Amino acid sequence: MAQLVDKAKNWVSEKVANVKKPEAELGDVSVKNVSRDSANFTSQLHITNPYGHDIPICEISYTLKSADRVLASGTMPDPGSIEGSKTTTLEVPLKVPYNFLVSLMRDIGKDWDIDYQLDLALTIDLPLFGNFTIPLSKKGETKLPTLSDIF
Repeated sequence: MAQLVDKAKNWVSEKVANVKKPEAELGDVSVKNVSRDSANFTSQLHITNPYGHDIPICEISYTLKSADRVLASGTMPDPGSIEGSKTTTLEVPLKVPYNFLVSLMRDIGKDWDIDYQLDLALTIDLPLFGNFTIPLSKKGETKLPTLSDIF
């Protein structure tokens, strides 16, 4: 009897492991706009849904780092749904205080760009499985706005 139960467990775990899951890809970070007190960055999140029905997104949490320092972090609760059998694109807004960017002058250097790492966790609600989190990470470099861009 124990062998039958073990075989059933293995069969179920094998089927669950082979179930198609949504996939996500993170775009580069770019400057959206600049104000006197902050720089607003954005990144595109492309999510592909293999199912024929919409899947609700529970939340998106993110952390933007540069030189091992956290520039921005936060969550986007309930940003919508992933359309069935399509790729949905979401914009992830990242607000960084301008005085914090100035404190990173050593990393910025002469070319006025910043090396970054964006870590993001996309939590979706899959029927039968419950909440499922897709971890994403992107490293890159982006140009910062100059003081003349602000004024």
